[in-house]
Amino acid sequence: MSDIVFNVAKGRAVELANRVKSGDPAAARLYAIPVDRAAVTDATLKDCADFAAVISAGVTERTTGGWSRITLAAGDITALAPDNTNDRFAVDVIDLSWTPSAGAVTDIVIAYAAVGSPTNAQLVPLTIHAFPVTPSGATETALVSDLFRAS
Repeated sequence: MSDIVFNVAKGRAVELANRVKSGDPAAARLYAIPVDRAAVTDATLKDCADFAAVISAGVTERTTGGWSRITLAAGDITALAPDNTNDRFAVDVIDLSWTPSAGAVTDIVIAYAAVGSPTNAQLVPLTIHAFPVTPSGATETALVSDLFRAS
């Protein structure tokens, strides 16, 4: 389950994942972005309306040393269906793996974009998940169960 849901995504995260899953629009994707959030507070992050604002707030995206964004397309999202037994709707995606050799990471931001090759301003941040990693050259895997859940 996510550690933070950005205010801009509250009530929308499941629907945006569904748009990726159903290909509406065809270019819609989720992105898993490894970051070092340093001293940026939860309160500050929650108010960021796009990924450019996340970066402006002081978060560092990791893009070298084995870190990169992972693009999640329809096939990377499990079948979407409400869980009537538990009165919720969970979204799961494939496990995320990197083999980093440099650049500590504290979290993974999950973002949505409706366009191919989005700019940071076109990425809508949905959730941020704690993922503290000090690179050692070994493969690091984020086991994603209940990426986010609406209840």
